[in-house]
Amino acid sequence: MRPTRTQTTIAIAWVLFWLLMVTTAVQDYLRDNDHGVWKPILWETSSAFTGTLLIVTQRYFTRRYDQLISSPRDWFARQLVWLPVYWVVFVPIAFGIRHAVYRLAGDTYSHQAWPQVFLYEDVKMTVYFFIFTTIAFGVLSFHAMLDEKLRVERINASLREAQLLRLSQQLQPHFLFNALNTISSLMHSDVARADAMLIQLADVLRATLDVGEQHQVPLELELRLLRGYASLMSERFADRVHIAWHVDESLLACRVPVMSMQPLLENIFKHTVERRRQSTVIAISIAREDDVIVLRLEDDGGMLSAPGAATAKASGIGVRNLRERLAALYGTGASFNLTQLAPAGVRAEMRLPCVS
Repeated sequence: MRPTRTQTTIAIAWVLFWLLMVTTAVQDYLRDNDHGVWKPILWETSSAFTGTLLIVTQRYFTRRYDQLISSPRDWFARQLVWLPVYWVVFVPIAFGIRHAVYRLAGDTYSHQAWPQVFLYEDVKMTVYFFIFTTIAFGVLSFHAMLDEKLRVERINASLREAQLLRLSQQLQPHFLFNALNTISSLMHSDVARADAMLIQLADVLRATLDVGEQHQVPLELELRLLRGYASLMSERFADRVHIAWHVDESLLACRVPVMSMQPLLENIFKHTVERRRQSTVIAISIAREDDVIVLRLEDDGGMLSAPGAATAKASGIGVRNLRERLAALYGTGASFNLTQLAPAGVRAEMRLPCVS
């Protein structure tokens, strides 16, 4: 066992147990005697001292076998070696103390013949030994279970961290590829606009460097990334898209998954804006509902039921990546849904716990 609250509790229980034994012995003695109350106190305290000494010694020499706790047979076999020590040592120490104190008090300690004393006390010591050893096994097993649980939690945390890092590393090259592909489409037709988009891309990449390997960032920084991407794409579709922002400024300190809104906006451009000739209105809103922060992106022309659209929107890299990250970060504490609007349009909605 170890210097923990559990060990302290056991020590207190041990002291209370022997106080109870002393009290009971004194009460039994006073029924037949009206003096010499120190005698039952001596009997029990000598037993307590000797029993504690044997327990401490046993633990000192068998502590190195604690790693065998997962194999009870082997662990108990190492403990059983100490039972003869209890048989041999208890009577000489406990009764030696009693004889010495009696002699100092000018009295004589009387008891049965030594063979009978050894037989009686050894039976008691056998019961005592097995009770203590069983309790020790239970406590050690409990701590082993806690250690294993902590180890599993640490492994899961490490795996979750690695998963989030992998997802983040997967998302950023994907975003960069799409942005460069957009710029490439303008390089030979409109150099000025391509140059403006490169500047916008540099601003977005600078913001991603500020993020580093963080998995959650304040909403304020996430919006900086999102606005940069929106500006980048608006340059390409200047006459075909209008973005309306509705942001509750009081939520800017809430932490959200990094680059969680960008793939949703990217989906709107890829599956709606690029496929329509008419202008598309995109609404981006962030609001609080009770203790939940609700992030919505919706357009007025997308169709989940369009051929290929449902599959692309529901299982594309960005959306699939986002679902996995939400599950890793929040478990069931977050949700993500895609909803078909009438007569046209798609709403992407994330619900997250608002934690500053």
